[in-house]
Amino acid sequence: MTINAILTEESPQTMSSRQSQPGPQLAGAVDDPRWHAVVGRDGARDGEFVFAVSSTGVYCRPSCAARRPRRENVQFFVTPEQAERAGYRACLRCRPRSFSGNAEAEGVKAICRFIEQHLDEPLTLDRLGKEFRQSPFYLQRRFKAALGITPREYVDSCRLRMLKRNLQAGDSVTRAMYDAGYGSSSRLYEKTASQLGMTPDKYRRGAIAASIRYACADSPLGRMLIAATERGICSIQFAKSDGELLEGLKREFPFAARKADAGGLQSWVSALLRHMRGKDLDSALPLDIRATAFQRRVWAYLQSIPFGSTKSYIEVAKGIGQPRACRAVARACATNPVAVAIPCHRVVREDGSMGGYRWGVEKKKALLEIEGART
Repeated sequence: MTINAILTEESPQTMSSRQSQPGPQLAGAVDDPRWHAVVGRDGARDGEFVFAVSSTGVYCRPSCAARRPRRENVQFFVTPEQAERAGYRACLRCRPRSFSGNAEAEGVKAICRFIEQHLDEPLTLDRLGKEFRQSPFYLQRRFKAALGITPREYVDSCRLRMLKRNLQAGDSVTRAMYDAGYGSSSRLYEKTASQLGMTPDKYRRGAIAASIRYACADSPLGRMLIAATERGICSIQFAKSDGELLEGLKREFPFAARKADAGGLQSWVSALLRHMRGKDLDSALPLDIRATAFQRRVWAYLQSIPFGSTKSYIEVAKGIGQPRACRAVARACATNPVAVAIPCHRVVREDGSMGGYRWGVEKKKALLEIEGART
């Protein structure tokens, strides 16, 4: 039997029956370049072929980080479809069907998927390096170059997202804490209090008993609401009427103790109105906002855009070191809770058109015209 015959499509059952009859062809099969790519987890060969393992019934990409199989259990296929017709199923770790052709990006995606599936375990750089057979330093540098954040920041954002989802679903703080991978309550409060804007227990109850002060005022864009916790401004909204503004605040903090406090917030209201009319915004203006690591990077970049200037979504993505993240940048702009303080209105499409804006394109256009006239 020739080597080519050995490597043609066959079912896992046929392969198993043949394994019990080793022959001289196996030595040649071991010399197959594809097998060497599997042994070396060569990401450059991803997309050229997949390998299937008869003992597990799974097929993978050459770079898959799973434990290497025995050579006699392996066969090769040009496409995932061929492997599936032979009775194999796709590996859940390397996801061979989702390969885009960019080995570097696929490697980072694999790290992200691993993190997401192991949040309840310690996820140190050493652990990730051993799992993906890279030095911790190289893995972090590669990961940050692709996503703009470190693996640790990605772990934190994933855990926070899971914690919020579990709390919103009604889980107890303790259960939500352990499910999201926090090892202790002190660790939980240390990591999440500033990001949630309140304690996890208050967040679970829809911010019940959390004191949120608010004030409404006239602005160049109509009625404006500013709301704040004891730590700083948590919401800036625009609408046609105070009723609409209060309804929006209620949706954002459904069970909070909302209290009108025009006098206490007057200095912040005045600072924002002056800024909208062409003055520099006080850098000491405190903000109390919830955000993922990526949102924080985008919002920090937006605050660096000069008054009266604009950037395209692509420019912002490049500015934070993630040139392919245009859609994610747009989502971060759309979820900005403090309009004007974080100037998401200064981000436009590459052709100069307005793009979207949470408070309406007309208000975005008006803000840019005001800033343009002042400069």
